[in-house]
Amino acid sequence: MTTIHHHPDDEWLVALAAGRLESGPALVVDAHVEGCAHCRERVRHCEALGGALLETLEPALLAPEALARTLAAIDNVPAPSIAPVRPSTPKPPLPPGIAWPRSLRDCSVMRWRWLGPGMRWSRVTLPHDPAANVFLLRIGAGKCLPRHTHSEVELTQVLFGSFDDGRATFAQGDFDAADGTIRHQPVVHPGAECICLASVRGKVLFDGAIARLFGSMVGM
Repeated sequence: MTTIHHHPDDEWLVALAAGRLESGPALVVDAHVEGCAHCRERVRHCEALGGALLETLEPALLAPEALARTLAAIDNVPAPSIAPVRPSTPKPPLPPGIAWPRSLRDCSVMRWRWLGPGMRWSRVTLPHDPAANVFLLRIGAGKCLPRHTHSEVELTQVLFGSFDDGRATFAQGDFDAADGTIRHQPVVHPGAECICLASVRGKVLFDGAIARLFGSMVGM
C-alpha cells in the first residue's frame, strides 16, 4: 500500500465538500481523495458537519408567490438539445499497474507531446469547463523542471514516481499546493519517471526566457 505524506489543507477539502471549488482544482483534489482514505474520511466529516449546521438553521417562510414563480420558470426553460454521442477518445498510456483517476473519466486527455529532453505533457479538457487550465506532466528520471514560482496557485497530484523540489519529497499519491510564496525546482528522482496531474490558476512564472517560452506553449 502506498504511504501518502502530503495532503490537501482543510480549506481545499472543505471547499470540495461544499461544492465551492473551481472545476480544475476540484478535479485535482478529487484525484487525491480517491486514493487517500485519510482525506476521504475528512471530506465525509466536512459533509456531515455541513449537514448538521443546516439542521440548526431556523425555518423561513417562502413568499406566497414563490412556488408559482418557480413553476413558471421551469415551464419557460427551453428543451435541451441532445448532442450526438461521440465515442470516447482513448487516453494516452500510463506505466503498467497505474490507472487513470476516476475524476478524469469524462475528460479528454490528448496524446503525450514533447516539451523538452525527457519531458512530455498532455492537455486535459473538462467537458463542463473547457477553459479550466489542467494538464499532465511526464518527466524522465533525473530530469528537472526549470525553477519557478506562481502568480496565483498550482495544485499537483503525483500519479506515478516521485520528485523533490527542495522543500520535501513528493511521491505517488502525494498532493502539493504551491503559490507565490514558493520558488522551487522539482527534480525527479533517479530510477523512474514521474507523472503528475496539475491545475494552474494564474501563471507559472519561470526564471529563464526559454523556460517561459515552453511554459507559454503548455499554457502554464
